[in-house]
Amino acid sequence: MIKVEVVYAAVDRQVLLTVTVPVGATVRDALLRSGLNSEFPELDLTSCPVGIFGKVIAEPANRPVQAGDRLEIYRPLLADPKEVRRLRAAKAAEAKARNQ
Repeated sequence: MIKVEVVYAAVDRQVLLTVTVPVGATVRDALLRSGLNSEFPELDLTSCPVGIFGKVIAEPANRPVQAGDRLEIYRPLLADPKEVRRLRAAKAAEAKARNQ
């Protein structure tokens, strides 16, 4: 058996769990074993995007975990970061033009 960490940050709180899984378990197996879907019913652990130490895993059902891995469950973005930056730059340019 090996230990991995499973991390999820909801809008209102963060959860970090240590999960014990058998050697050869996949990322998806570890997520399901964490039980986070009972604590966060909106979370679909069979299809949610996930990463290990900040690197997205394309096929979590096929990627075995290693002892000490930190599995991070990602939430969908509420806004496109590029669009937010564009709007902020436009607002700053407008403010600068008014002050001249």
